Amino acid sequence: MSMSGFIIVNKPVGATSFSMVSLVRRLTGVRRVGHAGTLDPLASGVLPVAVGQAARFIEYLDDELKTYGAGVRFGIETDTYDAEGEVTAESDPSGVTAERIMAALVAFAGDIEQTPPLFSALKVAGKPLYRYAREGADVAVSPRTVHVAAIALESYANGVARIVVRCGKGTYIRSIAHDLGRALGCGAHLAALERTSTGGFDICDAWTPEQLAELAAEDRLEEAVLALDRAVERRPAAILGDAQSLDVVSGRDVSFETRSDAELCRAYSVGGDFLGVLGRAGAAGWHPVKVVAQG
Repeated sequence: MSMSGFIIVNKPVGATSFSMVSLVRRLTGVRRVGHAGTLDPLASGVLPVAVGQAARFIEYLDDELKTYGAGVRFGIETDTYDAEGEVTAESDPSGVTAERIMAALVAFAGDIEQTPPLFSALKVAGKPLYRYAREGADVAVSPRTVHVAAIALESYANGVARIVVRCGKGTYIRSIAHDLGRALGCGAHLAALERTSTGGFDICDAWTPEQLAELAAEDRLEEAVLALDRAVERRPAAILGDAQSLDVVSGRDVSFETRSDAELCRAYSVGGDFLGVLGRAGAAGWHPVKVVAQG
């Protein structure tokens, strides 16, 4: 079977993102398969898996906002900032209320400074932080500016808050949980995490591994494949005539006026075929950045 597009996997808790890529590779028979936005084994939810030519468009998904539902347990801190780590501190969370949580969350909205967890894949001097942590080595982790578009409390009961976070690339929800606990004076860790959307893909687009296996067994797997241009559907679109369409797929620059000031746009032929992504090249010029192989 040869195909190109996105299969949105509803990753279960306990599975690695790489194992979901391996599953899709096995079911489709396509070797070129990748994923956008790694989910830790503890997390579940939306994992876009790119098949065939879609792998070339993953970078555009990484730049999009993502939405998470997070369970934050107060009173316990861990070295990994989540439920998989060793407990490093315990405190009485009885003073935590929904009102206090909502007041504290205000400081976590917008462009914020965040220190990544020591147990993370972020590299320092070319080495993942988690390796330093496992070796017991001291390493300085500098805060980074991340963008949180929205954060809100959904519920709070029995020491566990459910918060919804919509954030940009590089944001660690584990760090938000840890820092929120510190702000409330009792410590906290991330107890559960579900990604409900990323870019233009939503949980309603997602298939469980079992559902995908069933579709493949019935030779219906293409029903789960979403179009290549879903990765860039938030970009402005340009419809090109036959001559300019040929120029684009041949890698040549084209010129046309647009009302948008965006640096990138998606290009289509008059017949509606997705040609690829164009980037600005001068006042009215556009250069092919990513081109879809035709035929």
